[in-house]
Amino acid sequence: MNGKLITLEGGEGAGKSTVLEAVRAELAARGIDVLVTREPGGTPAGEAMRAVLLDPQLRGLCAESELLLMFAARAQLVREVVQPALAAGRWVLSDRFTDASYAYQGGGRGQPPARIADLERWAAAGLVPDLTLLLDLPVADGMRRANGRGAADRIEMENAEFFERVRRAYRERAAAEPRRFRVVDASRPLADVLADVRAQIGGFVARSGVPA
Repeated sequence: MNGKLITLEGGEGAGKSTVLEAVRAELAARGIDVLVTREPGGTPAGEAMRAVLLDPQLRGLCAESELLLMFAARAQLVREVVQPALAAGRWVLSDRFTDASYAYQGGGRGQPPARIADLERWAAAGLVPDLTLLLDLPVADGMRRANGRGAADRIEMENAEFFERVRRAYRERAAAEPRRFRVVDASRPLADVLADVRAQIGGFVARSGVPA
């Protein structure tokens, strides 16, 4: 039986790292063999591309280069990690996937959605997550949280208007695909966010037919 692909999405400061670990632990507790990865990155080639994409010294990187680099890293991740794991029956949990390109390179940078969709079909092999958890919170709250994490990377250095466009694009995708997306209000206390996430994962596992 093929595995499942679960992705976590959200803007800066949404708490994805904490939620990722909670989801991993919840799946493992249910006896599910889960592989955790991230975007951009997840492979040696992808991590090298991640370093370029996030380098604050490369503020002049154009939107087209950013989009192509994101999909170059994603193409490697899909073929080297995700597809083999799913074919082996493992579940894959990824910190971001193609929805991030629709949000950041599409909504944020203004790249046409049709161009991203073409790359999704080709570079990402048309792979669509089985479940996407969108951690949503107001941009001002997210930026305030992110500012406490240390030096900003190239994308974190963008202004509030950029992140408002990113958030809007994420919410539009979630509204268009309600069967796949679960929107989690990440502005709540962490305990409430994690309880919500665990409930969403429990429901998804049950629907997937995994024995309790």
